[in-house]
Amino acid sequence: MLRCIAIDDEPLALAQIASYINKVPYLELVGRCHGAQEAHEILQQTQVDLMFVDINMPDLNGLDFVRSLEFPPKVIFTTAYSDYAIDGYKVQAVDYLLKPFSLKDLEAAAERARQRIESETAAYGFVPQPTSAIEQDGFFYVKCDYRITRINIDDIHYVESMGEYIRIFVEGQSRPYMPLLSLKRIEEILPTDHFMRVHRSYIVNLRRVTEISRQRIIFGDVQIPIGDSYKQTLLDHVNARLL
Repeated sequence: MLRCIAIDDEPLALAQIASYINKVPYLELVGRCHGAQEAHEILQQTQVDLMFVDINMPDLNGLDFVRSLEFPPKVIFTTAYSDYAIDGYKVQAVDYLLKPFSLKDLEAAAERARQRIESETAAYGFVPQPTSAIEQDGFFYVKCDYRITRINIDDIHYVESMGEYIRIFVEGQSRPYMPLLSLKRIEEILPTDHFMRVHRSYIVNLRRVTEISRQRIIFGDVQIPIGDSYKQTLLDHVNARLL
């Protein structure tokens, strides 16, 4: 599933693009934006794989918006003006849809984007190391936001499942890292002596837990639910250390 946003200042055009995206099985529309500022806010908050970007917009045109992003998602430009095509490819756009375009046109462009993303993910989605090396070195690498990032295991507070992605909350980072990984995969490489699955959607670093109260694990202002099937294992851990 590719997470998408559509950006167009014309409401009817935006509604049409959104309708097309919703008809493509492997596309998930996570944002409808009337301008670059709305799109930028979404990109700050969530992982986006693909953007459908109108070029002619009043606040900031689509080309300049994409150029302003340090690590942009894949881009498919949409516009009524064919003379922008060369500029679009200069910013490595996957495709260029000339309005009015059909669902078939969008599907063909989306498929090109999917093939490119899958190819890159296969090459760089996760930098593998033997589990023993990860445990010994105390860190691993993930690819997110189109860069490879090192994460120190001891700095992790907790990990949350988000479908095909996970969110890794790390000490000193205001935003979580969101690599394309399963919770099962990250669980396999985290040391079991201080990381525990406490819910179908959460793994926590037990050394970072500050409080457990009313079926919740508390990390500052964040409360993580404890699943019934994981409750006893957690209680055993706590009771072994309870004074």
